[in-house]
Amino acid sequence: MTAPGQYEEVDLDDLDVEEALALAKEGGAQVPDGPGATGGSPAVPPPSPRGGSREHGQNTAGTAAGTTDRTADGTAAGSSRARTAAERGHHRATPWPEARALAGRAPRRPDAPVSVSLDAALGLVLAAPLAALTDLPSFDTSAMDGWAVAGPGPWDVRAEGVLAGHAEPERLTDGEAVRIATGARIPQDVTAVIRSEHGRTDEKERLHATREVVPGQDIRPRGQECRSGDPLLQRGTVVTPAVLGLAAAAGYDTVSALPRPRAEVLVLGDELLTEGLPHDGLIRDALGPMLPSWLRALGADVIAVRRLGDDAEALRKALKNSDADLVVTTGGTAAGPVDHVHPTLRRIGAELLVDGVKVRPGHPMLLARTKENQHLVGLPGNPLAAVSGLLTLAEPLLRTLAGRAAPETYTLPLKETVHGHPYDTRLIPVVLREDRAVPLHYNGPAMLRGIAVADALAVVPPGGARPGQELEILDLPWATAGIGVCFT
Repeated sequence: MTAPGQYEEVDLDDLDVEEALALAKEGGAQVPDGPGATGGSPAVPPPSPRGGSREHGQNTAGTAAGTTDRTADGTAAGSSRARTAAERGHHRATPWPEARALAGRAPRRPDAPVSVSLDAALGLVLAAPLAALTDLPSFDTSAMDGWAVAGPGPWDVRAEGVLAGHAEPERLTDGEAVRIATGARIPQDVTAVIRSEHGRTDEKERLHATREVVPGQDIRPRGQECRSGDPLLQRGTVVTPAVLGLAAAAGYDTVSALPRPRAEVLVLGDELLTEGLPHDGLIRDALGPMLPSWLRALGADVIAVRRLGDDAEALRKALKNSDADLVVTTGGTAAGPVDHVHPTLRRIGAELLVDGVKVRPGHPMLLARTKENQHLVGLPGNPLAAVSGLLTLAEPLLRTLAGRAAPETYTLPLKETVHGHPYDTRLIPVVLREDRAVPLHYNGPAMLRGIAVADALAVVPPGGARPGQELEILDLPWATAGIGVCFT
């Protein structure tokens, strides 16, 4: 967390030169003015040793100060070229709110409804309204353990009691009582139920009430909750554990629901290890273990995770053969020598819907329609940038495919100052404390320490936000519902 006026750590490899300079000035870093400025004060602050890595498989637009050729007028030629390229990409990129809206509208239709048994329906969305198939309760039942009594007391107690699950008991006459269990069927002509703690029996086995008896007390009348045919739940309701209980009580063995969208993950990059410690330029793959669970938390059925390396032909074949509703790729969305996503999409004739988003981290993300009913979300390779892409593009697309309604947006005041990107929206991990959003450290594109303990992401507008400013909050799927929200 950063105190007001303090330079907040921003991964400069995620910015072009112009943007890095602007952030450096905003954060109070010294920026040399002319070509002769040397002596250990670089044009931009150096990347943090904790997180200044590139988004894997991506070329950064900026060039480190002191490593570029200079033109006759003293400007950095490499920086100028990078800035021009970045400006072209920035103009092509889609504003963050518009990108989310486009992703939500991208699917042409959800899949046809299916009949699902109750034990397999958790997390799905009802495709049809749910109406009661029976009265609830379906007969008058006892709400408590005690005695069913008829007429005024004291009452003679019958020898045999009434238990739940038995057929209709024998009728009571005035002055009679019978022991009864919770949920048991009420005999005909019963006046009330007396709780066990509100009655006593004498030596002649006659029951006496220890407090006033009100007619109908502790009896659940037939149809108290609903009558057969009453509407219970609307189409579009998410099936929660409580919905399963209600459906079962109302007489259902199956429900009509929209199937989970199927997702496939393609992990790109030759530099990724699946076990052990990083060595010899190789790094551990964080996205392969992380993305399947995250996609399940967003409502998808992950049917495959494939590791393709930096192989353009393998990527083409994987896309051609995939029958998933959503294909998610990691890295390779820029224009470097092994960034194969864009060329492969062109090769297969995909329709590019979003090509870059004005958001940090994660600006090189993309969304494409690869087949009639299949989409691809290209995520940046840096872990937090990939999370940004998930919540920007994958979440609204999967929500639409699953038939879910968009969540209500809400805002919270910010606890501390957050520096923003000069032009783009910024997403930062936060914890929610006492109705305020508290920014977390370790929020660079390559970092997971912040998001691992976060409750949500805060949406920071261009230019940053001050303490007390209301910011839109994006809840993480497990922060409010527990890890069981993955519905697996």
